[in-house]
Amino acid sequence: MPVPVMNPSQLPNLGPKTEAMLAQIGIHTAAEFMARDPYVVYAELMQAGTPVGLNGLYAFLGAQQGIDWLTVAQTQKETVLMRLDDLGLAPK
Repeated sequence: MPVPVMNPSQLPNLGPKTEAMLAQIGIHTAAEFMARDPYVVYAELMQAGTPVGLNGLYAFLGAQQGIDWLTVAQTQKETVLMRLDDLGLAPK
């Protein structure tokens, strides 16, 4: 029996607007999203001119970890900011 294809908006923290943003960079399924590094997804969206704030990155991380984005913001903020700094993507 074939496995149904899930849209990104079926993952926790991601809605229709995020799904549309992800489609701009070639991510059309939840599986494609889950296979990608969320920091790379964030960087590609920024390079494409799609404004994604830290909350968006927290949502990406939470979706991949199966937790609420607020939990990511509260428990992983320092790690996220250090990784963004290492990638040259830290907010100014």
